Amino acid sequence: MAKGIQAELKQTKPFSSLEEEAFIAILRTADKLQQLLLELLKPHGLSPTQFNALRILRGAGEAGLPCSEIGERMINHDPDITRLLDRLEQRDFVERQRDQKDRRVHIARITREGLEILKSLDRPIQQFHCDLMPQMGESNLKSLLRLLEKVRETSEK
Repeated sequence: MAKGIQAELKQTKPFSSLEEEAFIAILRTADKLQQLLLELLKPHGLSPTQFNALRILRGAGEAGLPCSEIGERMINHDPDITRLLDRLEQRDFVERQRDQKDRRVHIARITREGLEILKSLDRPIQQFHCDLMPQMGESNLKSLLRLLEKVRETSEK
């Protein structure tokens, strides 16, 4: 049964506002989800950030993406996309080449090995998502998505 963020954090002093309580609840929830994802990916030697970069590159297809665009598409901001791609390239999950038109730009592409590891994770990740929210229902999930979108929109002003 849900106990609320105040009880979960063993906080005796009430929050100063509902907005603060919601903010803390969102951060706590994101942290818990990130930790669970980390546990799922650990046996495969991937971090959630590396997994996200590979998913982005799989979506880009054979054209690949410049490093800067990968950074823009990341779920969590990572200030050092180059180092992230270095680690993925060392494992043969990614390859990089200079752009033909602008030699300052490096284009990253997912390799066959990168596609294979993602394919091996597709079903476990799908099950992971379903297991986390088994009784939410479609309408509640859509409401949650709308509310979170409003929070993100407000934060961009």
